[in-house]
Amino acid sequence: MWVSKPIYESLPYFYLVAGALSLAASMYLNDGYLPTLCFVVGLFCLVAGLAVLLKRRDYRGNDRRVGQRQDY
Repeated sequence: MWVSKPIYESLPYFYLVAGALSLAASMYLNDGYLPTLCFVVGLFCLVAGLAVLLKRRDYRGNDRRVGQRQDY
């Protein structure tokens, strides 16, 4: 699936915001299993967003180093 660059670049931030909102919602909900579900979804979204951000940062850092001259 291909998406435009602005959407692709903003997805990790969307995951982080959705995770934070879901965690905040889990603190204020009091209906049965809903707080637990919001907590799990929020935690998953935060971990996924951080993983994608870190993977992109590492890849882009390695990609820049490939073109540089290295003297051994």
